Amino acid sequence: MEQYKRILLKEFDSRQKVITELTNLEAILNLPKGTELYISDIHGEFAAFDYILRSCAGILNEKIKDCFGDSLSEDHKDRLSALVSYPELVLGEETKGQDWYQETIPQLLNLLAFAGAKYSRSKVRKALPPQYAYIIEELLYSDRALADKKSYFENILTYVIELREAVPFILGLSRSIRQLLIDHLHVVGDIFDRGAGSAQVMDELQHFHSLDIQWGNHDIIWMGAFFGSKACLLNVLRIAARYGYLWDIEKDYGLNLRSLTLFADKTYQSNPKFRPILGGREQEFSEEEILQLEKVHQALAIIQFKLENQLIKRRPEFQMQEHVMLDKIDYWEESVTIDDTKHPLVNTCFQTINPENPSALTPEENQAVESMLASFQSSLKMAEHMSLLMNKGSMYKIYNQHLLFHGCIPLEPSGELQPFILNQAHYSGKELLDFFEYHIRQSAKNKEVGDDLSTDLIWYCWRGKLSPLFGKEKMTTLERYFIEDKDTHKEVENSYFSYRNSEKVCQLILEEFGLFSQESRMVNGHTPVKTGKGESPIRGGGLLFVIDGGLCKAYQKKTGTAGYSLLNNSYGFQLVTHQPFQNAQKVVESPFAQTSLKKVIENVEERTLIKSTTIGQSLLAQQQELFCLLHEFYDR
Repeated sequence: MEQYKRILLKEFDSRQKVITELTNLEAILNLPKGTELYISDIHGEFAAFDYILRSCAGILNEKIKDCFGDSLSEDHKDRLSALVSYPELVLGEETKGQDWYQETIPQLLNLLAFAGAKYSRSKVRKALPPQYAYIIEELLYSDRALADKKSYFENILTYVIELREAVPFILGLSRSIRQLLIDHLHVVGDIFDRGAGSAQVMDELQHFHSLDIQWGNHDIIWMGAFFGSKACLLNVLRIAARYGYLWDIEKDYGLNLRSLTLFADKTYQSNPKFRPILGGREQEFSEEEILQLEKVHQALAIIQFKLENQLIKRRPEFQMQEHVMLDKIDYWEESVTIDDTKHPLVNTCFQTINPENPSALTPEENQAVESMLASFQSSLKMAEHMSLLMNKGSMYKIYNQHLLFHGCIPLEPSGELQPFILNQAHYSGKELLDFFEYHIRQSAKNKEVGDDLSTDLIWYCWRGKLSPLFGKEKMTTLERYFIEDKDTHKEVENSYFSYRNSEKVCQLILEEFGLFSQESRMVNGHTPVKTGKGESPIRGGGLLFVIDGGLCKAYQKKTGTAGYSLLNNSYGFQLVTHQPFQNAQKVVESPFAQTSLKKVIENVEERTLIKSTTIGQSLLAQQQELFCLLHEFYDR
């Protein structure tokens, strides 16, 4: 404590400096809170995710309307929105003349001032591009109603244009406007899998100015793979082969999959059940490439089932013995018995399975796994992305008195908290999420060991019955590949998913996490909201928002929309409904046609100030420390 005081005294070495900082903190505490954006279930759909950020989930269009009103035509506001969202595309369309820059840059400055009006000058300055911060501030705070200042403004602007700095200047202004419109980003899980752009999403998150991440089940298998879990790794790669982006992640992360492809090519034949689901990318692949993916897909699935069999047998404490599926198969008859019912198997590809020891990898399979794991763990970009997940991520987050988590809080059919029992210890509710987070962070400390309890628990998070990230009785991957009877494909959800409609249960969960405020809410992702079937993203009497982003195109037929995101500003929550994203060029051509629909959920009587937020609590603590410093050293 004494050392901390010495540090404070060194920074604030006079009474006046302390007074100045106290005044500054008091001013910030009484400003309106910034706007937060909540989004989940991105699933590698980079273009759609990027659009939501660039359009600020519809806020950009609103701010342009509010800022300019009738002073600009609708077409002009359209073009200004497109410019701020996609300046690279708009500026690259055709050569812009000096008149265009003379007209457009002042409009962007006006919009920047409007967006930053509720912030301190210090915060606005931090959002500006460093190389242009001084120039922008000079332009921003010049009173153009005064003749001298108007001339000063015009001279600076003309000089910037003549020096051919107008394009990077506009790029910087556009980024600053977007940053001021979305002050903080919450990613409520499932960044990875199903889409080809997970690496690009992570790249963008790395450079986002302020964010937190709640891990989803699809994120956790990437983390588990990087920390040494072979079972997690095979799930990651199998899903990538299934959805046709295996070669994308091979390129993005510099993976070496050669041993896998050589093994698969000579071992497996065409199998339509394993044909990749390519969606709109079908034309990007030749038939030879699709056949190669079919073969690799089969190899990955069989190796995954073997490794999972091994893990379940290694961990009897997980109580998953019923899921040792390879041991239940009659390989001569090609059938399997589940719940006393025998089911014939179809689309089989069991040529590497030894019926006497179904879990055993062949030497070639083992070599492929070791090679893939080494490649995955040695990828520098992968290391950067996993570091971001660890530094910014957690199982849950309490932020501004709201509870954020991806999946569920496991509940008994009675509605009580359901315990996960491990070695006679019981974990439920908040303690369960803390337990898993502890082991995830333990696993991250030693990537060389992949079969320790902590790393195996990451795999359990992916598909275990009492995982708060999975939330189902069992995962039926093998059944979906090889059994035609769809009754065997059912994955029964945890009772949480029915009880989350109960206001009483949602309130009990909030209280379990120490949240007793009437303003507290829960935010989940994980399950697509089937709007076409009348489902609502608002549950539990308004205490819970389910915001599965629905960005994954595979879900959009079920949801009827491209899902939801959530905004929270000083006036309360607003729910945003997204339309299916086409492409950036469509936005440039008609930005308001691509706009999202927004529903105001609540309007608070008084605007929420920074002093009432999580950041505000930290600033109040700083203020208190400075008061102590003032009284102890300067007011004696």
